[in-house]
Amino acid sequence: MDVARRWAATLADTKGVSLPQEQLEEFLLGVAQDAVRTEPDHGSARERFSKLYSASPIGIALADTDGKIVEANTALGKLLGCRPSALRGRHIPDLGSSDHDVTRLRNGLSQLMTLGQPTQQERLLLDHSEEGTIWVDATLTDLPGDRPGSTYPVLMVADANEIHLLQEQLLHQNVHDALTGLPNATAFGNALETALAGTGGEQVALVYLDVDGFKVINDGLGAGVGDQVLRGVANKLKSVFTGRHNGSVARLSGDGFAVLLRGEFTSLQVIALVEQALEELVEPIYLGGHGIGVSASAGIVVRPVADGGSEDLLRAAEIALHRAKEAGKAQWMLFDPELDARDRGRYQLGAVIAGALENGEFSLIYQPTVKLANPDQLAAVNAGLRWTHPEKGELDSDEFYPLAQITGMTIPLGRWLLAESLAATARWRSRFGDAAPDVCVRLPNRLAIDPDLVLLVKEQLDRHSLPAHALRLCTDRESVLDPRGEVLDSFAVLAELGAQLVLTISGSADLELIPQHRLPVRHVILSGAVIDALADGEDDADVRHLCQLVSRAKELKLRIGAEGVRSHEQAERLRRHGVLAARGSFVADSATGDEVDELIERHAH
Repeated sequence: MDVARRWAATLADTKGVSLPQEQLEEFLLGVAQDAVRTEPDHGSARERFSKLYSASPIGIALADTDGKIVEANTALGKLLGCRPSALRGRHIPDLGSSDHDVTRLRNGLSQLMTLGQPTQQERLLLDHSEEGTIWVDATLTDLPGDRPGSTYPVLMVADANEIHLLQEQLLHQNVHDALTGLPNATAFGNALETALAGTGGEQVALVYLDVDGFKVINDGLGAGVGDQVLRGVANKLKSVFTGRHNGSVARLSGDGFAVLLRGEFTSLQVIALVEQALEELVEPIYLGGHGIGVSASAGIVVRPVADGGSEDLLRAAEIALHRAKEAGKAQWMLFDPELDARDRGRYQLGAVIAGALENGEFSLIYQPTVKLANPDQLAAVNAGLRWTHPEKGELDSDEFYPLAQITGMTIPLGRWLLAESLAATARWRSRFGDAAPDVCVRLPNRLAIDPDLVLLVKEQLDRHSLPAHALRLCTDRESVLDPRGEVLDSFAVLAELGAQLVLTISGSADLELIPQHRLPVRHVILSGAVIDALADGEDDADVRHLCQLVSRAKELKLRIGAEGVRSHEQAERLRRHGVLAARGSFVADSATGDEVDELIERHAH
């Protein structure tokens, strides 16, 4: 009776909380073992165990020594969708749904009966009579028999179907993109590692795709439409690549997608699929009355599976995609190892610009502009940058400015150029007085559109006690029309300060920017084909074009010059047709600081 009171008190004292499976198992086994150990009143102990066994929310199957079920409680029958009596006579392992589950139960039963090792809780699939299969948490243990030393196996199972499905759902969410349902970057990384883990002669292909101008769709039609477009892109990519060469598509981020292929194929076959995908994307998707078609840029890498790791493959795909975008978008680019080797050298160069500027590797290089009516008189001195690289030697600005644009060093270089140019101008004015030429600085695009341009110029002029008219600032069509900056406002303020503004032009369209935007420009510099056309002679059409430009410049009260003039004969032709000043190799290709001082002194005298 003491045993009954003790177990009744234990089971009753749950404080309104359902007991966990582990505790119920312990309680039931405790009752059974006490029933065996307690000598008097075996019938009462068995009755107590029978009631607990029948009322237990955990499914229980009692078996003989061979593992054949001799009794099953109501909870187990309910869990498996059948009457408990229908389970009698079945062997415990036969409850497993798949061969894998059957094997796990069989092995657990064997270890229990031969080694006396109870099975730890395992999650596996059991057959359900109506629903097919159900996930359960199963435990195999034993109970002592009537004879001393005898034991019988017991299977206890708890419903884990909802928990398992929730875990599967959470796992799916962790590795899939919520918007498109495609694998996400994490899942794609795992798939890539798996694809590269094998050996043999198979090929692997990685394709990076970016939707061109997606921001226009998102901002113009709303984020909701943008999301639907991304779903449409995902579906089109899946329709092209899924099922071909073990193809899988993933969304990496924003409007970026990736495709992974593995098998026996050629670069041409992969390119054909990519071209098909790009054509599919152009076909409009109709949303809210709008037919929306998108273009995409693609970077393609194809190589043997065993040729390198995932980092190299990912980097190659990024480089190929970047080249496709640089080439004009809406196209694909195949990774070229030789081109990549050359680009690595360029990018390494771009990466050390900041250090080179700090270490004094940059210097000013000058090109004089002379008056064509009197070439002994300097009209201005154009200042530019030269990089004296410790390994590559002297580099002109066109070799490093594009790299500076990529690495964000354009503005530091432009600031340094302006500061050093005005310092040199102050030195010339101190030494040569009124005979000192103006300095002309060509603004890099990123500096021309910088909102702090006016402040920067004024600070440098004040620092060197220079009048603003001693500085000429040169820009071009690209900077004037750049929507990112406030070039027109900046130039208006600089003109009010007294700085001379110069526009480089190549034809009538560039010249007409001045009246269209009311640019306070005082000088224009002819450049390119219009100047090159007069290098070796005078064609009537070329001369007529030049004369039209000169005539229009005079109407606008502009002084007109030229750059890239190679010979005195070419300079003379330009002079005859109204060009006032020029620079180029007919005067000097370039001059260092000391050389330009000598040049200014010679012209001043």
